[in-house]
Amino acid sequence: MPKIVFTGGGSAGHVTLNLALIPYFIEQGYQVDYIGSIGGMEQELVKKFPEVTYHSVLTGKLRRYFSMQNVWDMAKIPLGCLEATWLIHKLNPDIIFSKGGFVSFPVVVGGFLNRKKIFMHESDLTPGLANKLSLPFVGTFFTTFPETINSVSQKQKVKCVGPVLSDRLFNGSKERGAKYAGLKADKPTIMFIGGSLGAQSLNNAVATNLDELLKHYQIIHISGKNGYNPELKGKGYVQYEYVDKELKDLMALADVVISRAGSNSIFELASLQKPMILVPLPNTASRGEQSLNAKSFANKGYAEIIKDEDISKAEVLLPMLEKVFADREKYISAMRNNPVKITSAEKLSAEISGK
Repeated sequence: MPKIVFTGGGSAGHVTLNLALIPYFIEQGYQVDYIGSIGGMEQELVKKFPEVTYHSVLTGKLRRYFSMQNVWDMAKIPLGCLEATWLIHKLNPDIIFSKGGFVSFPVVVGGFLNRKKIFMHESDLTPGLANKLSLPFVGTFFTTFPETINSVSQKQKVKCVGPVLSDRLFNGSKERGAKYAGLKADKPTIMFIGGSLGAQSLNNAVATNLDELLKHYQIIHISGKNGYNPELKGKGYVQYEYVDKELKDLMALADVVISRAGSNSIFELASLQKPMILVPLPNTASRGEQSLNAKSFANKGYAEIIKDEDISKAEVLLPMLEKVFADREKYISAMRNNPVKITSAEKLSAEISGK
């Protein structure tokens, strides 16, 4: 029986691709193991696959800033590498696939010391620190953005596959979306969406500017798990914590989408040819990858950018929204004439397995 080990964790972005790939390897008859951190969120997410055995190793967070915690975490990294080396020797997989995050580095090193075939994937325009450190030990480095090749020295390892997207948002119906939301199919519609947990600044922007927004547009507001505000009401306004199967229909209804600039989200919007206003996470809350993602899309003519600290300001948001809505065909044309290269989880699994 062929065997594969997946690794990646620390945030949903370092796990979701693994979760999309795992079913294809199970179907192909692989024994699938997952190596993550002790008590990491990835452990809970992997439970949806009873066929997958979860293993944990020590890992230290690789901070880019000074912290006394770095001392202990730096000690944990070599211990994690030793644990991972022994575990991989015992599991003896044919393939290791790493999605990044701090736990992935010991696993990649352990795989390299066991002379295993290792693939790695990066969603953002520049590699995260764990992926940067892991690159010398992997055979193939899959990227989402073609520009990522400019950020690494070992360019011969880079293969741009584009974003790995499911079909969950395709073939939506504007009419079904309008019916579901109780809105009109023929009225200008703006969607605010901040991710599964929501984005406080986007939620504040809606609350602060709702009355003015409703003078010109219908508003679909996906507030996220922590951002739902039952006091927000208005004719032409709907708010959801989370939308699953109906999201494709709401997307079809939306003329402009205001969003964070996470890689998967913006590539999904580009594949749907949705004009975007992107609000990247501030660099104080991240390593700046969302700003780079947003600039790449703005340079391609797909989107405009508003800084996080400015999104609630009526004098910034309203004129930008008016501009993007008025020029929406220009953004759609840019996305149509220079479409993003995309792949599916099924195609990427075939690339990894060689089948």
